[in-house]
Amino acid sequence: MARLTVVVPCYNEAARLDAAPLLAFVDSHADASLLLVDDGSTDATAAVVDRLAAERPRGRIRVLSLTPNGGKAEAVRRGLRDALAGGAEVVGYLDADLSTPPAEIDDLLAALARPGVQVAIGARVGMLGYDIDRSAVRHYLGRVFATAASIILRARVYDTQCGAKLFRAGPALSEALSTAFLSRWAFDVELLGRLLIGTSGVPALPLDAIVEVPLPVWRDVKGSKLGLTGMAQTLRDLILVANDLAARRRAVHSPPHQ
Repeated sequence: MARLTVVVPCYNEAARLDAAPLLAFVDSHADASLLLVDDGSTDATAAVVDRLAAERPRGRIRVLSLTPNGGKAEAVRRGLRDALAGGAEVVGYLDADLSTPPAEIDDLLAALARPGVQVAIGARVGMLGYDIDRSAVRHYLGRVFATAASIILRARVYDTQCGAKLFRAGPALSEALSTAFLSRWAFDVELLGRLLIGTSGVPALPLDAIVEVPLPVWRDVKGSKLGLTGMAQTLRDLILVANDLAARRRAVHSPPHQ
């Protein structure tokens, strides 16, 4: 298996960060490591993640401390950049509430093993035989969001916002992470858009390099920081993302100055 680092952004997670599934994931994946990003927490998160890192040999679980709090988007971006700088061949992220159990990473890894696949993203699809526990309100708001995201990305995508994604290291990913995201809440769409558009110097990823993977298990964990207000802000952030991606497309496709 390629060297894998999974980033877990943490902000005030001292009371609910579940160590057992994280430790089990590290123990069952010899080439994998965790990077716990403490995003300027004001509770005891720093002590909790330091204690968790000490549970395993050095390097298997690392901690990146950021101050002040910059938001989940920046925590994920900084964590992914740190993982790439450390030589990881595959990087990704999981939400700290572990609504996607770490064990489900294996399905994303299997998708990445397919020829040509560079990005595997989890999708919360309620189907027979799948254990997707999601409130009706969040589900239907998610469908509205996914429709808007598909229009902005010019790609049919079911679930951009599931906090479980893996990426192969490469120039497109490094470039996409080189500058801060404009959106605090819709950064997943922004990241996918940057990968699909590229720049004048770094080619975009082809659409078939990105695949969605239905998750067998996903839990709507109590205490989520994304309430109805956050969902509304996420929809508003889509306007920022749409304008930025449109500008990026123009920059890439504009003829060079003579």
